[in-house]
Amino acid sequence: MSWEAYFIFIVTTGVICLTPGPAALLIVAQGISNGMRRSYWAIAGIALANALYFALSATGIAALIVASSNLFSVIKWAGVAYLFYLGISTMLSKGSAFSVSSEPNVAIQGWAAFWNAVIVELSNPKALLYFVALLPQFINPDKPIGQQMLIYGSTCIALDAMTYSFYAWLGSKTKKFTANARFVKTSNRASGGLLMLAGILMAGVKRVAH
Repeated sequence: MSWEAYFIFIVTTGVICLTPGPAALLIVAQGISNGMRRSYWAIAGIALANALYFALSATGIAALIVASSNLFSVIKWAGVAYLFYLGISTMLSKGSAFSVSSEPNVAIQGWAAFWNAVIVELSNPKALLYFVALLPQFINPDKPIGQQMLIYGSTCIALDAMTYSFYAWLGSKTKKFTANARFVKTSNRASGGLLMLAGILMAGVKRVAH
């Protein structure tokens, strides 16, 4: 593994992490409702999901999933259905992890936010495709594979933590507006709509292997 390849990996992965998506939207909502510190439950959930995808990629299992039309379709359409469910729940302010609320007993936090984040990230086929299609490009077969995977994996988790902490911070800065009922209602409708849009876009994701 060269320093040049490692630098390119950091830049590429950092840009992907910063690109808005369901995970980023979840963290922003958590930051608005629960503040930055309590948002780390959801951030940890996203990091765990990506660590699982990374482990699957390292063992080659993820490549088999992507190569299998049936398995990939199951993951994709389950993710689409889940995003639509979350989108409708958020628009109706039914207390999903994406819902903005000023009431502590309504806003999802703690372990509930953690597992919501895990499911959201695991149901995202784009995350699976990233680890299968992009990660292998940085692996040098002439160097110890295990060591490279450990370094890249640790870096990926660190980048997750930093970028989603930034999103949590952004969300926490608007927490004061949750006292405004119109802001809460508008935010939930916008978040719900974006989740369903993400579901529509996810439906168009195609596997990289045929």
